Amino acid sequence: MKAISSSNTKTIQPGTVLKCADNSGANLLEVISVLGFKGKRRAKPTAGIADVVVCRVKNGNEKVRHQVFRTVIIRQRKAYKRSNGMWVQFEDNAGALMNDKFDPTASMIKGPVAREVIERFKTVGKIASIVV
Repeated sequence: MKAISSSNTKTIQPGTVLKCADNSGANLLEVISVLGFKGKRRAKPTAGIADVVVCRVKNGNEKVRHQVFRTVIIRQRKAYKRSNGMWVQFEDNAGALMNDKFDPTASMIKGPVAREVIERFKTVGKIASIVV
């Protein structure tokens, strides 16, 4: 994983429900924890674009329902600022399921994917349909 070039606003925290944007069979994901979060004492762990979270599949087909996966955040509703001064905002909060080696478990991602995700995870860019 590489560092990303934008200063993103981190708004996704444990309990947030994400839309699953890939064709793995999951529909809704519930965030359990944020990987690599370092904060002050009693601070809620938060995540933003291109961060990795641990999610439980809340709704989907029977093979993946109630399983726990690592997920990369590919879209967030809250606007964030890129290094060139442009503000980016998406319609929903969405993620894509990953395995333990940070490779996508699916073969296709539906909808747009933020450019910051492609900078950090090259394999996500190979299966993305639109990069914004």
